Amino acid sequence: MKLRFTKMHGAGNDFVMLDGVRQSLVLTPVALRALADRHRGVGADQILVVEPDDTPGVDFRYRIFNADGGEVEQCGNGARCFVRFVREQGLTDKTEITVRTATGLIRPAELPDGRVRVDMGVPRFDPADVGFDPRGLDSREQGGCRLWALPLPPSERWIAVASMGNPHAMQWVDDIETAPVHTEGPLIERHSRFAHGVNASFMERVDAQTVKLRVWERGVGETQACGSGACAAAVLGMLQGELAERVRVHAPGGMLEIEWQGGPVTMTGEAVTVFEGELDWPAVRA
Repeated sequence: MKLRFTKMHGAGNDFVMLDGVRQSLVLTPVALRALADRHRGVGADQILVVEPDDTPGVDFRYRIFNADGGEVEQCGNGARCFVRFVREQGLTDKTEITVRTATGLIRPAELPDGRVRVDMGVPRFDPADVGFDPRGLDSREQGGCRLWALPLPPSERWIAVASMGNPHAMQWVDDIETAPVHTEGPLIERHSRFAHGVNASFMERVDAQTVKLRVWERGVGETQACGSGACAAAVLGMLQGELAERVRVHAPGGMLEIEWQGGPVTMTGEAVTVFEGELDWPAVRA
């Protein structure tokens, strides 16, 4: 059996897109890891699957798998690629679609200038929504945001947490280039205080409308960009009184525009098709 796929990226965050509407898929962890392998497979941060949804008013179901084969709840850069993919593949002619994810509905829309805007939903800040256990930790208020002193031997790091349907922990850094993403990122991702792991964001403030961001993604490692991470980090910066309602988030792979006025978060950025191809699917099945 031949598996058809499309390789895409949003600000350098790259994906293997699979059409689960017109072809049958066997999504085992071994097969997913094989697809994501950058040496023996197609190579990707995540594998995104389009499936039908029978609910009135909902166009598709959107499933997200990390490079390690684990299924996760949300991927904002992937959502932008999702709407571009279903339009290019002739699965819909709508410019705005309603898509079901593991944690609710999102509504990505392709804009006349070629960029894609996504309504990412309302952020949540209760530690329970992030799977975060803050009991016994020192904390302090900054603006309307609670910061927590996360133990990270030999010291601690002040973090803020938010859920965009998936969990995020953000800390400020003075210099994004020297931020300890590869040393502290894995420790935060797997910290015992986070029941389901967490995406670790490191953010540098340039001015009230501009930040630089690097993200160590749960189950992936550092990526060129993280859409949900950009949303969570920007909103947490806004809550702390450091950022305006509209912010340009510069990630290693490109720029995302985040806007929040207390309701749903809106993210706008590019979605690029790189190439299409076929794989001998039984060769990666298990």
